[in-house]
Amino acid sequence: MKEKKCNDKNCPIHGNIKVRGNIMTGVVVSDKMDKSVIVEREYIRKVPKYERYERRKSRIAVHKPECMDVKVGDVVEFGETRKISKTKSFVITKVLGGKK
Repeated sequence: MKEKKCNDKNCPIHGNIKVRGNIMTGVVVSDKMDKSVIVEREYIRKVPKYERYERRKSRIAVHKPECMDVKVGDVVEFGETRKISKTKSFVITKVLGGKK
């Protein structure tokens, strides 16, 4: 894989942003923004009243560094950082593969 040139200061590999806190995986569902993607992650939550589990989804705005080639359907690993903008406080750390 050819390494791209990266001048992004918010890149966890080439820039100076620290990844701390939660590290999660999810599927990219939208890449229409310039330096951001929307990642959907699925998790299981217990419903105590019925003693059952339910499947839930959350959509998170994640910063996409210049050096990472991310498309809709890719599975990515992303970590928590300081606030980058009003809605973004996560950044992509790895692209794990194609469609889930």
